[in-house]
Amino acid sequence: MSTALILSDGKPGHENQSKALAESLGLSFQILPCVYPNKTRKTLSYLCDTLGINVDLTGVLPHFLQRIATGKPALLIGTGSNTFYSLKLLHKKFAIPCVAILTPRGYSLRGFDAILAPTFDLPPSRDNIIPIPTNLTPARPDFYQSQTQAFFDRYTPSKKRAVGVIIGGKNPIADVTPEWLEVQLKQIFDLTPDCEHWVTTSRRTSPEAEAVIDRFPFDYSLIFSREQFNPIPAFVTQCERLFVTAESTGMLSEAVAIGSAAVEVLDNLTVTKGKFVRFVDSLCLNGYAHRFDATLGNATRKVDLVPQLAEIKTLLKL
Repeated sequence: MSTALILSDGKPGHENQSKALAESLGLSFQILPCVYPNKTRKTLSYLCDTLGINVDLTGVLPHFLQRIATGKPALLIGTGSNTFYSLKLLHKKFAIPCVAILTPRGYSLRGFDAILAPTFDLPPSRDNIIPIPTNLTPARPDFYQSQTQAFFDRYTPSKKRAVGVIIGGKNPIADVTPEWLEVQLKQIFDLTPDCEHWVTTSRRTSPEAEAVIDRFPFDYSLIFSREQFNPIPAFVTQCERLFVTAESTGMLSEAVAIGSAAVEVLDNLTVTKGKFVRFVDSLCLNGYAHRFDATLGNATRKVDLVPQLAEIKTLLKL
């Protein structure tokens, strides 16, 4: 199997998208860390890119040379601004096809064979830009089968229908306050009395929000600060309905791409415009999700990225 080399900034949400692309293209992958040692180097990368200067600002080159001692990878993949300049550098020096995921703001869009850009980023129209409606998520059926089995090894559900609740946390444009969360959870339980209720949190979920969750009679509960296990694959494949906080773009992307659950967005955004708002608006407008308003929607449409992946293969001549 051909191999993709992933330049990773260490952020799980970015690295997982790169992995998902490699797997969707039928490539195995290796991970190569790629992080600027300081903000000055990153700032300099924008200038160097504008002037067409190729210099190793992240220190990735010697590690790359060690990795390719036994052969060059078939593809370079990078997600996020910390990877874009190094991605172009390696592409130019070694003539290896490269794909950027997310819009490379501040860098020239030339020098990438393909750019997978979420529509909520409002990417410009270019021959090498392929718009996608969500973040990339794992597409391999065997991944979801194995991860769901790992969930069943920990928990045995009843024969009731399952409702999953996926809770994120505070960031610059969203919050999960205890008061807000309690209202949401009470409404969910009141509207789904004959179902099992599952919940999982994230590394951003506050202790105060966890305390609220503990007061509700969930049949299955995964509190990330207490136990590091990923039940999301089981949630998206086994639940009849999923409730996901709006700032969790990765989890929302997975919920609207995999399984058959109706998806409800728990709108905890503290802003009225911007890419997060555009993302939720787009999902709801196109029938992928319903903005939870104390009523249940029936948004079961799933995102299909097959046409975009076919376009990448054409651009890369894979």
